Amino acid sequence: MTSIQKATESSAAMRTEKRTMQDYIKKMQGEIKKALPSVLTPERFTRIVLSALSTNPKLQQTTPQSFLGAMMTAAQLGLEPNTPLGQAYLIPFKNKGTLECQFQLGYKGMIDLAYRSNVVLIDAKTVYENDDFIYEFGLDPKLKLVPTKGDRGEPILFYGMFKTKDGGFGFDVMSINEIRAHAKKYSQSYASEYSPWKTNFEEMAKKTVLKRALKYAPMSTDFIRKISADETVKTEISDDMFSVPNETIEVEGHEVDASTGEVQK
Repeated sequence: MTSIQKATESSAAMRTEKRTMQDYIKKMQGEIKKALPSVLTPERFTRIVLSALSTNPKLQQTTPQSFLGAMMTAAQLGLEPNTPLGQAYLIPFKNKGTLECQFQLGYKGMIDLAYRSNVVLIDAKTVYENDDFIYEFGLDPKLKLVPTKGDRGEPILFYGMFKTKDGGFGFDVMSINEIRAHAKKYSQSYASEYSPWKTNFEEMAKKTVLKRALKYAPMSTDFIRKISADETVKTEISDDMFSVPNETIEVEGHEVDASTGEVQK
């Protein structure tokens, strides 16, 4: 039995010992240290996770297995969860009637991961109604944004673009209505009061269009595996969290309770 398995041995034992989430985090210190890149110390990462628990007490009520799964996913990605950096989020999420912790990739976290791969330039922008914005798809694609110097008006579009090391490039554009429709259809936690869609809509919109644009990029298999962890609930702990199956139920074809984020049958 590995140290990871020992740390999360069984839900029954966890309940019997009545450990707090802080106890589980302390028990996982060795695994956190091994998972983190050198630029992020275990002490800093632990403080960030404890701060997330303090800031959002609802996280304390999620299952220890799902919370540790989301925490270790963030650690292995080398991303700071629930900070103003917007790299990643740990979100309380009603899954199959049980309050669990969902890992969600942030806009800036996706940019960080892309820069570690084959990308040399990556960006996403909000286009406002008074901006000068031109885009064309086809054999001679064009993308140009000139922000107005005065009142830019309301957001109307979002675009994401990339350029790779070998000179390849691509972009995609989505209207604000397309973004909302996409989020409602595919983001299981969209309706939750704890979702970054509620607190940081523009950043999540940028992530959405950027994620769609990157589908056309010649990215590494490792990058694809990492971003596949976005919006997942994992209740197993592994040295490779990206191989652990997602236990989130599918949203499409279901209704979401706007007050709780729970997906109804």
